[in-house]
Amino acid sequence: MASVEFENVEKVYSKGDRPAVENFSLSVPDGEFLVLVGPSGCGKSTTLRMVAGLEIPTSGKISIGGKDVTFLAPKDRDIAMVFQNYALYPHMSVEENMSFALKLRGVAKSEIARRVKDAAETLGLTDYLKRLPKALSGGQRQRVALGRAIVREPAVFLFDEPLSNLDAKMRVEMRSEIIHLHQRLKSTIIYVTHDQTEAMTMGERIVVMNEGRIQQVAPPLEVYRRPANPFVAGFIGTPAMNLFPPGMLGRTMIGVRPEDLKLVRADEALPGDVEAVVDFVEPLGSETLVHIVCHGFHASVRCAGFAEFRPGEMLFVKPDMTKAVEFA
Repeated sequence: MASVEFENVEKVYSKGDRPAVENFSLSVPDGEFLVLVGPSGCGKSTTLRMVAGLEIPTSGKISIGGKDVTFLAPKDRDIAMVFQNYALYPHMSVEENMSFALKLRGVAKSEIARRVKDAAETLGLTDYLKRLPKALSGGQRQRVALGRAIVREPAVFLFDEPLSNLDAKMRVEMRSEIIHLHQRLKSTIIYVTHDQTEAMTMGERIVVMNEGRIQQVAPPLEVYRRPANPFVAGFIGTPAMNLFPPGMLGRTMIGVRPEDLKLVRADEALPGDVEAVVDFVEPLGSETLVHIVCHGFHASVRCAGFAEFRPGEMLFVKPDMTKAVEFA
């Protein structure tokens, strides 16, 4: 295990282009599970690839365990990377896939056997060691990719959207697997995803990126409750935070989460409540999302259980201003 340090890292692919990553400075403590999240093209995968040595920074410095690795080859960085595609050798068994890199490094056979056995037990692959990848499900193949990384016992694990190819149920299961893996190994993990649910549920801290720049670095709940700017407010959360324009709730833009809005009928409305009309309703079983229009502005309200509101119904929306966020 080891810490990772970024010092003013920048990546420009072609002269005159906007940097893919710009002025990226961050400290990742030893043993932390850090998630980089943001929309496509925000620079998160480029940042991860620079840690792995698959991309070389245009400027700046990257250190692992206090050692400058900015220009080192990937094999000299003591990292293991798990990709979106499983990248397994189709002609090799699970056991052979997991042990291949160790054999290339000249690790003793007894040590290879021990590491593969331990990793297989950790990931529930013991009964599949002799199978070829084509005989495995997508989730099992991703476990093999994880196992291949684990047996290397690296200082840092790097994950580049590893669950993107799995169905929704399997994604939930694999999220749990990776979280438990981190708890057992106490390893340093840098994890890239565009999926905010993965970011919120897996990371000890999350780094929200946009257009190559860091927008906010904080624990997930802090990012959710106190977004640093309107971009973070609009990106994190499903539905996103409602961003009421200046003049509707205050002199500046005001952000309010859907669960912090309450819908009331006219006889319950108080001064300060905002008139609204129901646009459409999404019953989700345990909750109902009610989409409304307030003076031309669209907003979402999360109601517990089943809410009997109809499209076109006139209501008033009551914000909980104690949980609102003001954006200058």
